Amino acid sequence: MAKARKAGSKKQPAKSAKHLYAIGIGSNRPLAGNMGPRRIVHAATIALDRKPLRCIARSPIIASRPIGPSQRTYANAVALVKTALPPLAMLDALQTIEALFGRRRYRRWGARSLDLDLLLWSGGRMRHKRLIVPHPFLRTRSFVLGPLAAVAPAWRDPVSGLTVRQLAARLARPKPVDPAARSL
Repeated sequence: MAKARKAGSKKQPAKSAKHLYAIGIGSNRPLAGNMGPRRIVHAATIALDRKPLRCIARSPIIASRPIGPSQRTYANAVALVKTALPPLAMLDALQTIEALFGRRRYRRWGARSLDLDLLLWSGGRMRHKRLIVPHPFLRTRSFVLGPLAAVAPAWRDPVSGLTVRQLAARLARPKPVDPAARSL
């Protein structure tokens, strides 16, 4: 896997930046003006580096198959962001960025110009009607765990206690063949 790159300049995060978030970034619908999904994901990492947010690392961008009705390939990445914003305010900030990129919330797992998911938070777990942290599907999606392992391999999932590296390795491990399927 390619080495994670630092985002933005060398300036230090604000002293009030007490929260660290892992943000999943995905796109599979181009925007007008010939901005394809990979460019949208890259532009999103720049948007995640504007006050009050500070993008401290970003993963390489990967391609992944869609889940659900969408037929377009996704561009995916993960960014680590420091901020003073608590989780619900961070969710609002992410949804504002999505709207700037033309995101419309109308179909689950449909094509989207930009999808920003709050995957992990330095505060551990949170359950609210608007937000569940860690992300409920974090442990089952290789297109999330691969990029996340590139920027935060030692971050522990507060649910399983495993590191991101361990979760990614488990998901990549070959699955046993169903004994019932062998006789077919």
